[in-house]
Amino acid sequence: MKITVDEVRCIGCGTCAALCEQCFEVVDGISKVKKQECDDCNLEEVAQSCPVEAIQIEK
Repeated sequence: MKITVDEVRCIGCGTCAALCEQCFEVVDGISKVKKQECDDCNLEEVAQSCPVEAIQIEK
């Protein structure tokens, strides 16, 4: 599984980081992936929560 954040689409709202701080962080107003896999969250749910659909998950 590969997680990417489209930095052009990302608005830095921090929803992803709030839902899973182990996998995402907001740096300079853009979400960054810290960790590709997580046992503590549902990454698909986190991706769906993005208001601008900037998070992509490739299986």
